[in-house]
Amino acid sequence: MISERDKFAGLQKTIVGCRKCPRLVEWREQVANEKVKRYKQEKYWGRPLPSFGDPGARLIIIGLAPAAHGGNRTGRLFTGDRSGDWLFETLHRYGFSNQPTSVRRDDGLELSDTLITAALRCAPPGNKPLPDEMDNCRLYLRQELQLLGSASVVVLLGQIAFHDFFKAWHEIGRQVRAPMPKFHHGAEYFLPEGPSVIASYHPSQQNTQTGRLTRTMFYRIFHRARIVLDQ
Repeated sequence: MISERDKFAGLQKTIVGCRKCPRLVEWREQVANEKVKRYKQEKYWGRPLPSFGDPGARLIIIGLAPAAHGGNRTGRLFTGDRSGDWLFETLHRYGFSNQPTSVRRDDGLELSDTLITAALRCAPPGNKPLPDEMDNCRLYLRQELQLLGSASVVVLLGQIAFHDFFKAWHEIGRQVRAPMPKFHHGAEYFLPEGPSVIASYHPSQQNTQTGRLTRTMFYRIFHRARIVLDQ
């Protein structure tokens, strides 16, 4: 009998080999071939990104998509870009990782009781995925949600990830109390058949450099997640 962990590992292999979206395949491979000057000597990943962490984790973090020269380069979600700098420093602060930085796949980073996934697994041109690309990739998110049976808290980073999660949750036949939840930073929802959901602005440079998202605001999200998990 195949275990849930083995099913999850098999799903990640399927994700890494995905070529469903021609525009995304062309863009991620173009970026990986052309590179940028500061990473000219590096070999880019240039493929869809698997989830990172423990499929038996109680904390699930869902982001939007890999960055062209971040995850698309390093092969790990939120690794090698400024968003990841914010995320992993915060995870370390609240005991969800063994170190505050994520630079490359072999840097020794380990997550504790945490799994990171994304609504979209390929870097989209201009950071703007198309609706059909989101629909294609949501198949994988649905399958993950069905396998992540230990989840107690889901942190959703950004409005797109927020809406995509609730679409996926509905599509796998899970209940959401009416009215449908609305996105705002710090919002918290309790699903009838599942985990607590906490919404956050995405730690993108567009949000962090403008002050829309501050360190204190971001810390509060994961402080709250820690409280819920420790109850």
